[in-house]
Amino acid sequence: MMGYVRLIFLSTFLSISMTSETFDAMEGEALVIKCPQRSSSVKITWYHMDNNKIIPAEEEGSRVFSLGRFLWFLPTSREDSGNYTCVTHLSNNRTKMFNTSVQVHPYKQGTCFPSQIRYPNDTGRGKVVCPTIDNYKNATVIQWYKDCKPLQGQRYLKEEKYIYIENPGREDDGYYTCRFIYTHKGKVFNVSATRIFISQAKPSPLAPQILFPKNKEVIEVELGAALSLKCQARLGIKKQPVAVVTWDVDNIPVKYFNFPRFHEETTFFEGREHVYYRETTLHITEVKQEDLQSNFTCIALNIMHNTRVTVTLQPKAQRDVVLPNVLLITGSLVLLVAIAVSVIFYQFFRVDIVLLYREIFRPYSVKDDGKIYDAYVIYPKNHTNEANFVEYFVYQIMPDILENKCGYKLCIYGRDIYPGEDTASAIEKRIQKSRRLIILLTHQLINCKEHAYDQHIALYNTLIQNDTKVILLEMETLGTYEKLQESLRFIIQQQGTIKWKEQHTVHPQSSNSKFWKQVRYHMPRTLKSSYSANTR
Repeated sequence: MMGYVRLIFLSTFLSISMTSETFDAMEGEALVIKCPQRSSSVKITWYHMDNNKIIPAEEEGSRVFSLGRFLWFLPTSREDSGNYTCVTHLSNNRTKMFNTSVQVHPYKQGTCFPSQIRYPNDTGRGKVVCPTIDNYKNATVIQWYKDCKPLQGQRYLKEEKYIYIENPGREDDGYYTCRFIYTHKGKVFNVSATRIFISQAKPSPLAPQILFPKNKEVIEVELGAALSLKCQARLGIKKQPVAVVTWDVDNIPVKYFNFPRFHEETTFFEGREHVYYRETTLHITEVKQEDLQSNFTCIALNIMHNTRVTVTLQPKAQRDVVLPNVLLITGSLVLLVAIAVSVIFYQFFRVDIVLLYREIFRPYSVKDDGKIYDAYVIYPKNHTNEANFVEYFVYQIMPDILENKCGYKLCIYGRDIYPGEDTASAIEKRIQKSRRLIILLTHQLINCKEHAYDQHIALYNTLIQNDTKVILLEMETLGTYEKLQESLRFIIQQQGTIKWKEQHTVHPQSSNSKFWKQVRYHMPRTLKSSYSANTR
């Protein structure tokens, strides 16, 4: 209280410079606010203006604390909403103040991020920066979103804390959110930051180019039949203020004809790199003899230039009708049927065919990829002493099938991470040394409010680095997957799950059951043919 009174007293007599900013944060995430003073030699004090208290330095178990230029919330709570000030004590008895307002938004099931815009817009150049990530040392971006949907596609290049949008246009405008994880003294925190991207694409004229038809092209027609002549032209970048594609017949615009035998239909569209095209079709309801002596001219016009091409009509030449070769048609049909049957057969028995191929030809070789384990197993941890089937499955059934009978090497948390190891570092190294990730989906995993660290790292490797393939084992019926976190739902949409059925519990040690065949199909090739030796 005395410090705050002193601050008010100083503000009366000394020169004080003040700035302000507002931060919106998600409840339960980490938040770090930086005082804008750049000099490291001055003294900085943080105050909570709502209760007139100085925010102390970090102590054991501190959740809100100050450290030099930074104010830390690890993690945020609803009660943190309020006003904060950092005071910089400069030379010559001058003081500079930075006021900030913090608003913590509650997490709501089924929503992604708060709608408030927390950080300044990015405009025009196609580069979006993950806001405030520099405040979090060694933070790792795990996913980018646009309008709350995972960002994907070849147009988006992700590099560390940036994404680059190839040829940004109006369809790229929207809310871009980066989600990253931050580790502080062994504790892992989520952070999300959102900003708006606004493109600056403007119409740009190009010299008009008629793509078709070709100039002086001769088109064969049937007298008395209907005919449609299409003319397509490229007119510029984005929609043009002046864009005309039209037809003339003997230098007379079609729109001036007073009989209904000719009429035009025009459409426009944008192609790659936002190039603007316009297409006009001349419909002739009945081709007459007089049309064979006419010139049909397509004209393309924009604010820069105009161009034209001319085509003529001629009657189709009479050709001898060639009788179809019955044997050729029959052979083609038989071949098509055989191909269709083969495709259907392979789709239905794909798993068995691949496993049989591996058994017969034994293509068991692994590249020198530096991996140690064939799969890292992620499962919901049981925090009680009560035994459950999932742990029995992980520690008994799975090793018996995949290790003892099929020759794979698994890494299981609690079995292969040794006492005394740094847990977070050990988990990350084990995942990086594994060729596959096996995730067991259960109701316990869905209802867990805090996702395990190994699950965060696994989803990062899968979605961001695209480094490790995932095998999802649905151990319980989960329904529509709506309660699963968004990254898992995305993976399920891409590849589905392998479902554990009740009947599997009767003979769980049978490696030839449909369930274990599916698992073996998605596993990498083993170092040796140990499976055949153990199943004889």
